[in-house]
Amino acid sequence: MKALSRYLPLLLLAIAWELAARLNIVSSLALPPLTHVATAWLDLVHDGELIDNGEASLYRGAVGLLLAIVGGGALGMAMARWRTFDVFVNPLVELFYPLPKSALIPVTVIWLGFGDGSKILLIFLGCMIPVTIGAYNGARGSDHVLVWSARSMGASPLRMMWDVVLPSALPELLNGVRTALALSFILLVSSELIVSQKGFGYLIGYLGSTGSYEGMYAVVLTVAFLGFAADRLYQLLMQWLLRWRE
Repeated sequence: MKALSRYLPLLLLAIAWELAARLNIVSSLALPPLTHVATAWLDLVHDGELIDNGEASLYRGAVGLLLAIVGGGALGMAMARWRTFDVFVNPLVELFYPLPKSALIPVTVIWLGFGDGSKILLIFLGCMIPVTIGAYNGARGSDHVLVWSARSMGASPLRMMWDVVLPSALPELLNGVRTALALSFILLVSSELIVSQKGFGYLIGYLGSTGSYEGMYAVVLTVAFLGFAADRLYQLLMQWLLRWRE
């Protein structure tokens, strides 16, 4: 019952969409009926277009996000633990934080061309910032008594980071990763819309330019559902990883 009430607004939105198109409240050219969109989605799956382009997009997004998590997490914790390193790197993080990440699309294309590499680099650069900030804030809030105890027991810097700092930084780090997860979908589709010959973004642009609006909306809803599902699964992962804190 709780789940039904939680997702009831989505059901009402779907009904309103269908009625608005059927009753010509909104032109069906601009907003096709949801049933037509569903039919177009089945056709795209049957033809293999949605699956082929989806595989390309998910590969780019997964690799870029994974690199951002590893690189951003390590960078943030290093900034928090070594002041000299923080002095040099923190201004760069503050500089790139407000920068619209989509502005990097032409730069990554110039560097790596129109293939997978430019999209992966864009996602890595854009998603690394929230992960870095989350790791940095979490590591700075780690228990100093535990850090001092680990030092007095002869723990190496790397062992101390793994056994003491990382567990303390984990909640903030995971929140940063959640932000990066949502950002990865935005950057992925944005870059594929502009400079790609394969992927969800490319398919959205192609179907829209050829007037296949039912298919275009089908791909848009697919991306929205995948983003929603990824966020829900990630929240379950967060709960599992943070059980020890209870």
